[in-house]
Formats: sequence, C-alpha cells, structure tokens
Amino acid sequence: VQLQASGGGLVQAGGSLRLSCAASGRTFSSYGMGWFRQAPGKEREFVAAINWSGARAVYADSVEGRFTISRDNAKTTLYLEMNSLKPEDTAVYYCAASPNCASDLANYNYWGQGTLVTVSS
Repeated sequence: VQLQASGGGLVQAGGSLRLSCAASGRTFSSYGMGWFRQAPGKEREFVAAINWSGARAVYADSVEGRFTISRDNAKTTLYLEMNSLKPEDTAVYYCAASPNCASDLANYNYWGQGTLVTVSS
C-alpha cells in the first residue's frame, strides 16, 4: 500500500488542523493505521492508531483528548483531527500502515512521506 500525507501547515497555538493520508490499493481496509511524528532533533514518536474497521483507537498521552484519528475505508483515507494545538506539537507527521492497531513503530510496514505541522506561540 502506498501512502500520501497532506494537510500540514502553520497554525497558531490553540488552533486546529486536519491531516489526511490517502492510500492506494484495495487492501487499505485490512490494515491498522497510525500517525507518528518527529520533531527536529528527536526520535519519531507514536501519536495515534486505529484498527482496520475504525472501531478502536489508541492515543499517546500527550494528545489524548485533543486529537482524533479516523478513517474512511470507502475513500481509502486516514485522518487526524488536531485541536488545541501547542507549540510542542510542531513536527513532521507521518501516516503508516500495520497489520495491527499498534503503538510500536516497529509494527508498521508502510510509511507516507510526512507533512510538516508548525504551531507558533
């Protein structure tokens, strides 16, 4: 499966953004999907994941209650709705596909190219 992330940009603290990840291939609905992020000088970290049907989602503590992951299998697209953004949310955000709904980066086989989110204070 090929993944293309989009929707990043510059936003003020407290604002919102919606990221999208368009997937190619008819097997999208069989994959768990996740969002990760990598800030300058830091390791890539887990943000959120969702199972194949969209019925189950997990979040990093740092984004719980502010971010919402969702998917539309008919459109083969993954989303990340980000609200109450903070400067520490600034990072390149990556979408990825896994056989499971997982928070461990090692479980993900396919990665998108990333989209930059910058939150100004």
